Amino acid sequence: MIRASKTLLLAFSALLLLANGLSSDKPNIVLIYADDLGYGDVGCYNPESKVPTPHLDSFAAEGMRFTDAHSPSTVCTPSRYSVMTGRMAFRLNYSGVFTGVEGPCLITSDRLTLPEMLQDSGYRTALFGKWHIGMTFLDRDGKPVYETSDARGVELVKHADLTHPIADGPLDHGFDEFFGTVCCPTTDWLYAYIDGDRIPVLPTILRDRSKLPDHPYSKDCREGLLAPDFDLEEVDLVFLEKSQAFLRDHVANNPDQPFFLFHSAQAVHLPSFPGDAFKGKTDAGPHGDFIFEFDYIVGELMKTLKDLGIDENTLVVISSDNGPEVPTIVAMRRDHDHDGAHPWRGLKRDQWEGGHRVPFLIRWPGTVPAGRVRSDTICQTDLMATFASIVGTQLPEDAAEDSFSFLPIFQGAETFAPIRPYTLHQTISLALAIRRGPWKYLDHQGSGGNNYEKRDSLKPYALPNNAPNAPGQLYHLGKDPSETTNLYYEHPEIVEELKALLEESKASGRSRP
Repeated sequence: MIRASKTLLLAFSALLLLANGLSSDKPNIVLIYADDLGYGDVGCYNPESKVPTPHLDSFAAEGMRFTDAHSPSTVCTPSRYSVMTGRMAFRLNYSGVFTGVEGPCLITSDRLTLPEMLQDSGYRTALFGKWHIGMTFLDRDGKPVYETSDARGVELVKHADLTHPIADGPLDHGFDEFFGTVCCPTTDWLYAYIDGDRIPVLPTILRDRSKLPDHPYSKDCREGLLAPDFDLEEVDLVFLEKSQAFLRDHVANNPDQPFFLFHSAQAVHLPSFPGDAFKGKTDAGPHGDFIFEFDYIVGELMKTLKDLGIDENTLVVISSDNGPEVPTIVAMRRDHDHDGAHPWRGLKRDQWEGGHRVPFLIRWPGTVPAGRVRSDTICQTDLMATFASIVGTQLPEDAAEDSFSFLPIFQGAETFAPIRPYTLHQTISLALAIRRGPWKYLDHQGSGGNNYEKRDSLKPYALPNNAPNAPGQLYHLGKDPSETTNLYYEHPEIVEELKALLEESKASGRSRP
């Protein structure tokens, strides 16, 4: 129903373009999505960072930097679903993340996606890198493996017939081209590239741990099947080459068509396996080198756009799917005095700000004022509505239910009313929170993710609980940005209002009017 209705919506495109004051020449769009890159990992966000990020810093100087931007979730699978759909993933009642060949895809066939919306507006679309929203792998009888086996991990990979086409992936949800991995490239059981909907080089080798680097950031590479062409230390450079080749091909063969490129990096997810060219390039160890490699990738993508003469008409967005990982934070703080979550409380999986307040940078010459810093509260679900506004497409009522257009902010408008009436947050356990203005209400006790009392490495970072019996948490981020003092009992009226608003959003299935 949605797919049929979208063609009708395109009739409104010209009107909306005029209303928005935009040219009929639609910009190219590039989304560079890091994995587990923390707010404090980037120099322009953290002057005390021990990792040089010259390309990201230069990018921020040429564009706009947001200081109150949020990933939709504190872990990757739900964040990626929400970016692709403009809808909070907790509405699926799915908790956790996919690994290996698990599925099916969280995006149903009737759900409008961001790349589909752009396709219908005339864009060529491509994804290079990590997908991680689920696919359907088949067994030897041609049936989905998640229906015919209770195995997990590498045993489920062995149960799959990897010669079959893989259904329900990026090509089925709006991308014209895809080259990448089903889940975390160097973590999750299947170490092989997927080209379109097939694995061109099958995994035949059982991953040998003895041949991999051994350091505090290398422990997350699980046993799995490895394809002969899959170099665990050079994955990000392969993705970079694919994105660059796409850009060159597009300019050579489709110069009059706009494109959407989603570059979905492995960096800087554990294990931290920087490529050979980046080892020892920083004074912050292997993970610092890995962050430095991501910065290099950003620089190379921007250089390619400029060399091809298309950077002036290309909107580039850079962000991360959640906050920094626990072992990364612990070791980087201890060994290098570097804090990837600075200045926030919490880490990946946590509901506190460090789990989901992320770097968010945009560059769009001629539209986005250079060197601007914005404190507007935005969420990555907003990308879909924002891109729809840019290309002049009206979103259906049953799509992008948690997406708000912040195009006026892109254009430098000094808005007095917030773009979002409120913002929703979720963790890996489906613990929920809501933010309105400076007030943030957590509808649960504790972090909603990591257990600071039972995990030895996190015990030093547990803060005193001034309201241990409170069923929820209320913080005033304007006065207490580090979320140290729970005001649940001091402001019961705010708790009541925010909890009611959260329940209303859950019941209605949307936060967008």
